[in-house]
Amino acid sequence: MSSKIDLHLHTTASDGRLTPAQLVAKLAARGLRVIAITDHDTVAGVASAIEAAKRVPDITVIPGVEINTDVEQGEAHLLGYFVDTSNANLVSNLERLRTSRETRAKRMVAKLSGLGVNISWPRVQALAGSATIGRPHIAEALLEKGYISTFHEAFDKYIGRDGPAYVEREKLTQEEAVALVLGAGGLPVLAHPYTVGEVEPMLKRLAKVGLAGLEAYYKDYSPAKVKELVGLAKRYRLLATGGSDYHGIDDTEVLPGDVNIPDAVADKLFALARARGFEDKLPLV
Repeated sequence: MSSKIDLHLHTTASDGRLTPAQLVAKLAARGLRVIAITDHDTVAGVASAIEAAKRVPDITVIPGVEINTDVEQGEAHLLGYFVDTSNANLVSNLERLRTSRETRAKRMVAKLSGLGVNISWPRVQALAGSATIGRPHIAEALLEKGYISTFHEAFDKYIGRDGPAYVEREKLTQEEAVALVLGAGGLPVLAHPYTVGEVEPMLKRLAKVGLAGLEAYYKDYSPAKVKELVGLAKRYRLLATGGSDYHGIDDTEVLPGDVNIPDAVADKLFALARARGFEDKLPLV
């Protein structure tokens, strides 16, 4: 079954391989109708995606962002939908997080050098181009130099959380990220909830401060996990959303449209946005 919805997508504005316009064209060709651009710690790709969508019939772009947050067990991500991309507080905080990404990437390159794995910082910058520098760009440099044979090997061998060249970076708490999205007039949604720690205590805590939903339909989740998350969403009166977390990196990725996301997800998302008074931000669907 092919889904017409994907609410978790990345472009060259962060660590995706496709420009916003290329991504919109690809997804339109695959028959998607409602998509959200959710780049890491930036909203720079949103305007281009919305403009590209004007040239493609029957596709709607929701302005979004994915914010990395710090939890005791590691790192958790928060999605924000319908955010005001010109909100000064949002923009300045995202800029701070992006700056910390670059500092972190430089330290990773230095650590790799100490391991005898020599890639140059200027090359990593060139691979990133105008996008925020992240670990995928380091992985590209490693692949280019022949230190690894696959993109994912970079994370398994060197720059994953348990890798010898891994470096922590500055992050917000989950509560701070929820407040940031709400302050920018958006709907905060917990991304891929099974990534870190116990899910239910996290939901219980965040629901109290304004969490609007959780990502139940996700590329790696079995039907049993999806069912459990949908049940938790109902229990805490949260919206169950979904997405592929697509980056356009290689052929092993789950493609947008291949995650079984019910059409009702988009209807409920727009209904919640209207209930929150987002009429001026909503596309005509």
